[in-house]
Amino acid sequence: MTALDTEIRERLDSVQANLAHIGRSDAKIVAVTKGFGPEVVRAAATAGLRDIGESYAQEIEKKRVALDEHAHVVHFIGRVQRNKVRKITNDIDLWQSVSRGEVIVEIAKRSQKRASILLQVRAEGDDTKAGVDESDIEKLLELAHEQQVTVAGLMTIGVLGERGRTRAAFDQVAKLADRYELPERSMGMSGDYLDALEAGSTMLRLGSALFGPRHP
Repeated sequence: MTALDTEIRERLDSVQANLAHIGRSDAKIVAVTKGFGPEVVRAAATAGLRDIGESYAQEIEKKRVALDEHAHVVHFIGRVQRNKVRKITNDIDLWQSVSRGEVIVEIAKRSQKRASILLQVRAEGDDTKAGVDESDIEKLLELAHEQQVTVAGLMTIGVLGERGRTRAAFDQVAKLADRYELPERSMGMSGDYLDALEAGSTMLRLGSALFGPRHP
């Protein structure tokens, strides 16, 4: 076992202890390896983490061998650019950040199997991030159904530095997922995952909590 393997295992043990303490060991951990090299994908797999999150098409292409060998499920968690979908469609098992109808159509067109997505819901009043408003969810669900794309759930990103608004966004997304009978709620990153779990998150996107800070 390498030093990297040991470090990641220790960080994962700490996260899992936190989950167990609040009775949420059922939550899925998506290991966010964006910004790190292929060796981190391999080390994550050694620690038992096989759900991997990436944000950039060019990184996925560079890590393709490592992802193919070590990831069970690859999540695209960055902003989905329609012109990049073709390059990586067959690398992605779950598109986590879909917020536009044309992207749904493009994913359906390029996928060799029925694609699965999460709709990204924007926190109320946070115009700095992509995402759909509550009023747009139903029409995107209808479009996905027409395109034979599975909407597995909803995701959201917290408001940086504003815990109250972040928690409100998590509560909102959980209620919307219940309303539309969607099983997955991808909420919570390294700095706010405990609040997300309390709000009902089923999936955490963790980077620095597992791998430490990214280096520029």
